[in-house]
Amino acid sequence: MTSVTSPSYSITIRAHIENRIGMFAKIATAIAKAGGDLGAVDIIRVEKGKIIRDITVNAASEKHMKEIVESIKKIKGVKVLSAEDRTFLVHKKGKIEVRNKIPVRNKDDLSMVYTPGVARICLDIHNRREDIYRYTIKGNSVAIVTDGSRVLGLGDLGPEAAMPVMEGKAVIFKQFGGIDAFPLALKTRDTEEIILTVRNISPAFGAINLEDISAPRCFEIESRLREELDIPVFHDDQHGTAIAISAALINVSRLLGRSMKEFKIVIVGAGAAGTATALMLSDYGVEDVIVCDRAGIIYEGRKRHMTSHKKVIAEKTNPRGVRGSIRGAMKGANIFIGLAGPNIITRDDLKVMAEDRVVFALANPVPEIPPEDAFPLVRILATGRSDYPNQINNMLAFPGIFRGLLDVRAKGVNKEVYFAAAEAIAYTISDDELNEEYIVPSVFNKKVVNSVSQAVSKVAVETGLT
Repeated sequence: MTSVTSPSYSITIRAHIENRIGMFAKIATAIAKAGGDLGAVDIIRVEKGKIIRDITVNAASEKHMKEIVESIKKIKGVKVLSAEDRTFLVHKKGKIEVRNKIPVRNKDDLSMVYTPGVARICLDIHNRREDIYRYTIKGNSVAIVTDGSRVLGLGDLGPEAAMPVMEGKAVIFKQFGGIDAFPLALKTRDTEEIILTVRNISPAFGAINLEDISAPRCFEIESRLREELDIPVFHDDQHGTAIAISAALINVSRLLGRSMKEFKIVIVGAGAAGTATALMLSDYGVEDVIVCDRAGIIYEGRKRHMTSHKKVIAEKTNPRGVRGSIRGAMKGANIFIGLAGPNIITRDDLKVMAEDRVVFALANPVPEIPPEDAFPLVRILATGRSDYPNQINNMLAFPGIFRGLLDVRAKGVNKEVYFAAAEAIAYTISDDELNEEYIVPSVFNKKVVNSVSQAVSKVAVETGLT
């Protein structure tokens, strides 16, 4: 088994085992031969001549999980009672809940929390609308809005199947940013209906996080909502990705001792993430950016497979007017950024790049090129996965960005916020720490959210967003 095991394919196997010397060794050997990664082992109870154990094993896929269970079933003296997928157990009954901040213990508490005392608060907010931030959850709340049309790398799964992702996002908001976030999965694909719905629910929220909405609708939805609402609207698939990538590139430039603006960069993928990344890098001052889609290089005047957002890409990128295939774009490039899908490029494509190649193969879970193929040919490799060095993850950006915007009651968001967030993420890593396998901080580094939120709050005030 050459695949990498992962906690996301973790099972707990409850087994009825004869209490004889060497029995557990047989189980451990069977797991190892099947390619599993043995984890925790717990004794549930001991019976006469029997032991019931829970055995936790990491696998590489659902098929691999079944193979491991079958290998244990073949051992004489072992009966598998159950095999539970731990990832499914984590999601059981949902991952979030609502809890009261204020206990209601008696009639006095009730009279302040609810009627009649709450009427005074309502009247105060009616007379001074800004007090909604002081006396309700609005000042610390974010709506996570999706239609389920572009869920992760899985595609159009619908609003119901998008809910586990939205709940996961809410968990991250709370855990890392201290923000109360609520998943709102909408049963419509109509752009006007989505805009109207978000506008109508906006009074309850301090900011809107658009999530997993397919391009090109996501561009219009975000743009229109930003015009119509007086709170920040942020499409994380676009800007969160672009900010995390920009932070990594800032550190690549530090590591290589070159100005980021001098890099020749190729982006494969012209969806939400690819478009936002290309435009952000262009705004940041990187002059030579080429974007490719399934029809090849995007350039001014191209007729095939062009949309309004691709026309914007054509206007702001590819200053040399390069045309042709992905490999043609990669010739002499310093940086490759993959935001497309699995196995888009090969080792031969990498060989036409300039020296000190940098490859960000960010499709997840299967990158644009297998990391094992890329490692020998590149100086720096980053992926979207947690089981390789340099995981580029939106989690580095959005908790701190929203925390910073909410802290100053920002009424919007701008590119200066993006730049400040990217630089704050990058410089969380000191010069002494920076190396080829550490160009982005860990998502669990507590300094990141603080650094990003402070930088965002500062620039939001300076640029008139408050």
